[in-house]
Order: sequence, then C-alpha cells, then structure tokens
Amino acid sequence: MTDARPHVRPLDLKHGRIDMNHGAGGRAAAQLIEELFVELLGNDYLRQGDDGAVLPLPEGERLVMATDAHVVSPLFFPGGDLGCLAVHGTINDVAMCGARPLYLSASFILEEGFPLADLRRIVASMAAASRDAGVPVVTGDTKVVERGKGDGVFVSTTGIGVVPRGVRIGGANARPGDVVLLSGTIGEHGVAVLSKRESLEFETTITSDTAALHGLVGAMLAASRGVRVLRDPTRGGLATTLNEIARQSGVGMCLDEAAIPVLPQVDAACELLGLDPLYVANEGKLVAVCDPDAADVVLAAMRAHPLGARAARIGVVTEDAHRFVQMDTRFGGRRVVDWLSGEQLPRIC
Repeated sequence: MTDARPHVRPLDLKHGRIDMNHGAGGRAAAQLIEELFVELLGNDYLRQGDDGAVLPLPEGERLVMATDAHVVSPLFFPGGDLGCLAVHGTINDVAMCGARPLYLSASFILEEGFPLADLRRIVASMAAASRDAGVPVVTGDTKVVERGKGDGVFVSTTGIGVVPRGVRIGGANARPGDVVLLSGTIGEHGVAVLSKRESLEFETTITSDTAALHGLVGAMLAASRGVRVLRDPTRGGLATTLNEIARQSGVGMCLDEAAIPVLPQVDAACELLGLDPLYVANEGKLVAVCDPDAADVVLAAMRAHPLGARAARIGVVTEDAHRFVQMDTRFGGRRVVDWLSGEQLPRIC
C-alpha cells in the first residue's frame, strides 16, 4: 500500500531543529504540522486540515473573543512553561468576561535552529492544558523566521467563549461600596520565572501559579450574579489591575494590606530582589468586584474551589473623582498604590 503522505522520513524529534523549509509551505511544513502539532493537539476540528474551523455555538448567547501573545523568557520555568501559559492565559481572558471558553487557536513563530525536542515539549504541554481545561485548539498556523530574527518561539493564542444569559461582567461596572475579592496568594509566577531566568536559588522552591480559571469563575457565577468585575492580575500585578478597574469605572479603592495573601517565600524573595509583590505578575489568580450583599456568598464559593482556597476580602470600592487606589498599611498608615512605572520583570508572560 502506498503511503499517501507527502513525506517519508519521520521528524527527528530528539535531535532535529527547525529550518527554513518548515516555514516554506511545502513538504517539510506539512510534515511538521502533521507529526507534531496535529499529533499532539489533534481533535476532530483540527484534523480536518482546513485554513479555519467551522464551529457550533449555543443559540442566543453572546460571543466573547480574546487574543494574547506569549513571549516568556525562559520558555520553561518552575511550575509551567510557554505551552501551558499560552493556553491558560487566553482561557482566563475569556473567563474574565464571565464567559465559558469553548475553542482556542494557536499561532507559532519559530526561529530557525530551534530544537524540535523543545518544540514538542511546549506543544505537549499545550495539549495537556487544553485537555484538562476542556477547551480544544481547533486551528492554528506556523511561521519560521531566520536565525537571529526571533527568540526561539513565540506563541499567539485566540479564544472564543459564550456568556450565559443574565451575566454582565465588565471593568466599568464597579460601584462605591462594592467589595474587592482576591482568589489567593500573589506573586508566584513572576518570582518563579525570575528565579529561573537569573539562576537564583531560594531555600524553598517557588513555582508558577499558572492555571485555567474558568471553573472557578463558573462556581462564583453559579453562587451569585452579584459579581460585577472580573480580572486576572497578570503583567503589572494586582496594583495595576486595580488601577485599570478604577479608571474604567470612575471610582477609587481602599485596600487592606494585611488582608492581601502573599506566601512567606515570595515575600522574602521580593524583599531580597527589591520588588513589590503588588506589581509582580500572576497567571492563576483573579480579582472580583462584587455587590456588597453578594460578597460573602461569592467568597464562600471561591474558597470551596481548589483554585480559590485562599481567597480573601481585600478592600472596598470608594467614591473618588481622582480614581486613586489607596492602601491601609500594616503600620497604620495609608499610601497610594499607583500604576506600575516602567517594567519590573520583562518577558514574564
């Protein structure tokens, strides 16, 4: 029986490297897609092999689409890697709109010379994260750039989801008197990436918190429709995220520093490195602004979920024409929690 494939020699996934032929649209490109991407990410939509995927959507529900680019360095870090980060990041962006994520696309920019073994590891991680989340990668693309004109691999992902009827989530919805909730400890992702990047060794291993949050969001919305705003505090950390919400809603906020959970090892690492945990990136945490009458119910639902076990009430929304985020400190004072100035941790997600 004749092999119908346009190639005969399997990819050398142990020692092989990306070359320009893999981006030329010919036999080598087809082989890379079939033996690596389709093999690992394969599902009924992806295996159709078309330039896009025709997808069913629930009737009468509003559509959400989010897109994200991932350029993290290093590609592999304690608790995660570029692959699962790309899946989790886009799923979370969709979920922060109150939507149930349905489908993902993935686009890869590969640098000539990048090891196929590392690429397979990244795609396998994406596949595992996608399966665990129940959100398949249904279409994608690859491009190859010349050696020295990339940085190994960049990944862009787009997600589609649907918002259930009656759910209205948005950054402009916060109102004075609302309660600010945080799903858990902050700063693990940024410190984990930095520790690997700079070859730092701490007494306790700090691992990234990268995770898909749509299950937690679903539990919160099932408990109460009093959730007004959802946001995942990634680049710029908790401080920048809360300033974004305050600006969108035209309100202020007052936080309680003692209520914001930070792991002791993360706190110690930040002190050593001269970082403020409030500005360090997270990839598996969310901030919620809730109607005060719903806050206790939503907080209980968060704590009942594995990704919200350490959820806390960290502040309130205030009336403030200046839209300041302020914080009552452990020492009894009050300070302004401003936007991130500059870039504490480049290439973090």
